[in-house]
Amino acid sequence: MSDPLVFVAGPCVIEDEATTFECAEALAALALEMGVPLIFKASFDKANRSRGSAFRGPGLVEGLRILAEVRARFGLPLLTDVHCVEQCGPAAEVVDVLQVPAFLCRQTDLIVAAAATGKPVNLKRGQFLDPRQMALVVEKTGGRNCWVTERGTAFGHGDLVFD
Repeated sequence: MSDPLVFVAGPCVIEDEATTFECAEALAALALEMGVPLIFKASFDKANRSRGSAFRGPGLVEGLRILAEVRARFGLPLLTDVHCVEQCGPAAEVVDVLQVPAFLCRQTDLIVAAAATGKPVNLKRGQFLDPRQMALVVEKTGGRNCWVTERGTAFGHGDLVFD
């Protein structure tokens, strides 16, 4: 196998600009020190929060501005979540990889739109989906560059187990 193991790391959501830059700086230094490739991951919006009043992030415009600044300052490739078709184009102008969250992993229009940008797509397997069914989800990308991230399997309510 010739492809290197690539680490994807960063805050789940962009809390604020300073914290995001601090995290990116530390991760870039660590990746350089260890000699490993790193993709910085942070989401401009976490639309799948349980509570409607929960913090979701700075939003598309401000979040993409912050991510672009991460690239400019630290030279890191970028990954972020997209939650709807309309976010795919603008996000693809800034980041290197579009991620479809686990709860949206069967949303055909979203997957097709993400893949149509030409960027690699990271599909997070929903805990509710049999792992074998992810082959059907991957087909929705039309054979484009696609990754699948394992999320564990739910046994009961709220209990994730990784085999």
